[in-house]
Order: sequence, then C-alpha cells, then structure tokens
Amino acid sequence: MDIVTTIAAVRERVAAWRAAGEQVAFVPTMGNLHAGHISLIELARRHGQRFVASIFVNPMQFGPNEDFNHYPRTPGRDAGMLAEAGCDLMFQPDVAEMYPSAPDIATRVEVPGLSTILCGEFRPGHFEGVATVVAKLFNIVQPDVAVFGEKDFQQLTVIRRMVADLCLPVRIVGAPTMREADGLAMSSRNQYLDATQRGLAPRLYAELQRAVAVIEGGGRDFAALESAATARLAAAGFQVDYFAVRRAADLQLPQADDAELVALVAARLGRARLIDNLRIVAGPPRTT
Repeated sequence: MDIVTTIAAVRERVAAWRAAGEQVAFVPTMGNLHAGHISLIELARRHGQRFVASIFVNPMQFGPNEDFNHYPRTPGRDAGMLAEAGCDLMFQPDVAEMYPSAPDIATRVEVPGLSTILCGEFRPGHFEGVATVVAKLFNIVQPDVAVFGEKDFQQLTVIRRMVADLCLPVRIVGAPTMREADGLAMSSRNQYLDATQRGLAPRLYAELQRAVAVIEGGGRDFAALESAATARLAAAGFQVDYFAVRRAADLQLPQADDAELVALVAARLGRARLIDNLRIVAGPPRTT
C-alpha cells in the first residue's frame, strides 16, 4: 500500500489505474479505524480492482464546541489496518492541502432540505462540511464507486442527494451497520464512554428495535412512539437530541401509507454523542 499526502500524488496513481482500464473504489474516513470501517473496506474491494481510502479529520464539519482537537487520531494503526485489508492507496492530507484558502472562507456545498434537519438541527453546519469535503474528495480521487456506512443514515442520504444534484459520476453504496455483541453500533466515539455509560448505550438499539416492531405490526402513531422512546431514554440517563421516524428515501415526515421508513436516534452519554438507526418496512396500518 502506498501512503500519499498530496492531491497530485493521488491523481497520478489513479490516472495510471484508469489507463490500465481498472475500476476504482473509495472509502473516505476520519481515521481511528475499527471493525465497522473494515467492513466498508471489504465491501469496497468487491466493486473495483483498485481501492483508495482517505484519512482526514475534516475541521469544517465540527462545531465550535465539538471535539475536533481531541478527535482520536491513530494514523500508524490505521495504515496497518488498511494495508491488511488490501488497500492500494491511503490518502492522508493535512488541512492546508484540502483547504488552501482555509476552511472558514472555503467554497461550500449545501444540500437544502436535508442538511438542517435531525442531526443538522443540533450540529449547525455539520452536513455542509460533510458535503463539501466529500465533493472535494470525489474530485480528487474520481472513484467509480464510493462506500459509506448506513450507521450515519442522514449522512448517506445527504451524499446521495449531492451526487445526484451535481451529476457526479460516482455510484454510492451503503454498507450495513456493524454492531458490538450487545447491539451497540460501532463508532470511534464509543471509546469516550466510561464503564457505566457503556452499559447503558445499547438501550439506543433496543428502543429502535421496539419502534420497528410497533410499526411493522401496523402502528402509525409516530408522534406517540417518538415521545415514549425519548422519555424512556431520558429516564435512563441519555440526553436525547431526537428520536424520529422518517421516510427512508428523503428523511421527511412520514404519512400513514408510507411503507419504506427509518427510525433514527441521536443522544449523548457524557462526552459521547451516539447515533443509530434501523430501516423499517411498515406493515398494513391497524384499523383499530
């Protein structure tokens, strides 16, 4: 595996692969890799002859009171994991390489209607930062396929909309959420949890499962379901940003006859902000 830090070096290598007729698959990450990331990498390798991963902690997607300076960075360990997974090229730029005019005055990409709801309400500017850096990375790597985890379902939806709206020639593939044995979605931020918080954290998944069971069984009182789940999580010690049921296609409010839904949750335990979701195929509405 080659490790490069410049845009020019990435483009040189990708151009050589393209000249040889090889397909390029790409996984953008912020590093501090875990088994969930490796599942993305393994999926990406099934979609191309060459595989690129980026390691970049993007300052534009962090708010002023968030953990950019303390976000865990493990480049040596990440490189070893990527090489073992069969990565051909690891792109590890610094902030100046990605934002030559500085992040606060750089051109930005916004996805209206998706960027300011749910997590966007509680993290203003976050998805603008995500869309911007992903658009930049797509222009640098020019992949045929890019893989993103379904754990951040809103991020995946934002990226799909951006790709469609900007007519980018990249196929977006969603990878299933990887979970610990007790159901907790794998995340780099799980390491912020102390022992007590780690014991509580799987309740997020349990509440999502409860919501899925109700809706698959014909329940359609989404507001009551959301309110009850929020109350139970708050009583357990979570600071709940939201528990929501939305249309899977566009994350808008669902109607009773919508069949493809998703239940999403974001909540804080101590230093950790945890997110998770489950897709739902709604059963026929109950008539009584």
